[in-house]
Amino acid sequence: MRARFLPHPILSLTLLITWLLLVNSVSLNSIVFGAILGVVIPMITQPYWPDIPKLRSPGTVIGYILVVLYDIVMANIQVALIVLFKRRQDLQPAWVCVPLEIRSPEAITVLAGTITLTPGTVSCDLAQDGHAILVHCLHAPDPDGVRDDIKSRYEARLKEIFG
Repeated sequence: MRARFLPHPILSLTLLITWLLLVNSVSLNSIVFGAILGVVIPMITQPYWPDIPKLRSPGTVIGYILVVLYDIVMANIQVALIVLFKRRQDLQPAWVCVPLEIRSPEAITVLAGTITLTPGTVSCDLAQDGHAILVHCLHAPDPDGVRDDIKSRYEARLKEIFG
């Protein structure tokens, strides 16, 4: 019964919270409408999710979110400093190819989203076989260091989360 009514409870909760953040109100109407969205959208999209991803280490998700939020704040500061004080000719933009050990489409999607959310980097392409992601960096004097940071800070945690 629960699997039919709430096929993706985490998605339902995420939709409810997202709705409340969008309307910027925690009234009864907002909660009820957000709950309706949280039930209806997963039910409609259930046929497109044949394999529900299993989170092997759900507690690690909180740690991952904290790392990403910290990195976003620090990257905002770095990009602001680059924009304000670095001369254009001193910029060292780079394309970085990051080989992937993760294979889950959900984990790769979260990694690509994380890279794009972090100011100064954009995930641009995924290899056809899914074994590498191409990242553009605004300023990367050490492209190998960027690759290693992505692998150690994000991919290793996603590997632990998604298994």
